[in-house]
Amino acid sequence: MSKHLYWLDDQSWAAIEPLLPRGRRGARRVDDRRVISGIMHMLKTGARWRDCPSEYGPYTTVYNRFNRWSRQGVWQDIFYALTGSSGVIGGVTASVDSMHIKAHRSAAGAKGAFHHCIGRSRGGRTTKVHALTDERGRPLALVLTPGNTHDLTGARDLLAITGAPRRLLADRAYDARSLRDWLAEHGCEPVIPPNPTRKHPHTYDALAYKQRNGIERFFCRLKDFRRIHTRYDKRADIFLSAILIVAAIIWWAN
Repeated sequence: MSKHLYWLDDQSWAAIEPLLPRGRRGARRVDDRRVISGIMHMLKTGARWRDCPSEYGPYTTVYNRFNRWSRQGVWQDIFYALTGSSGVIGGVTASVDSMHIKAHRSAAGAKGAFHHCIGRSRGGRTTKVHALTDERGRPLALVLTPGNTHDLTGARDLLAITGAPRRLLADRAYDARSLRDWLAEHGCEPVIPPNPTRKHPHTYDALAYKQRNGIERFFCRLKDFRRIHTRYDKRADIFLSAILIVAAIIWWAN
């Protein structure tokens, strides 16, 4: 029976190949395209690293490359280089939202679990992924927090990376005076439904709000990758790297 393996296509490889580290000391790296394809395959299937198909080379090479570049911030650099969102995004309409990720028991054990973005609530141990996307649902910035952290904390971290967009779409969980005031100060129009408990609810553009479904589709596609749907990694930087790799290749390199 043939295996269903993931391989980077020519277009994706052409986009990310110039962004890979060059001129580093040490032994010459084996085929980058093969190794990164192996990393994507493992993120997609959710299998153990030692079960990586032999077509990608030794599983230790695939895992070590993923782990080492996670520590060095390479995946993060590639993502923000492709998105171009490390500067000002004031000319776009952006959406902000979050999703919960269940932390597997294998994700336990790291010192300072809260600092590794694992929080405990009624749903168990979870991590929250916060995302800022453009009008086409493409991710502009991604951060992690413990699952019991309020959405506003993640929103502030995202906006600290990208700056204020021209218009920000969000659900009523983000209806807070502090966020509205910050957006107003930076010339951003908030498109946020008012909380039902408000005595004097704000008005918002209901037609523009319909565009927020783009970020929901982004989260749905992200969870198609099983090592993202369930968190197996102890360290937050490793788990975030998995999300950044998928986001860079699926939404920006194609």
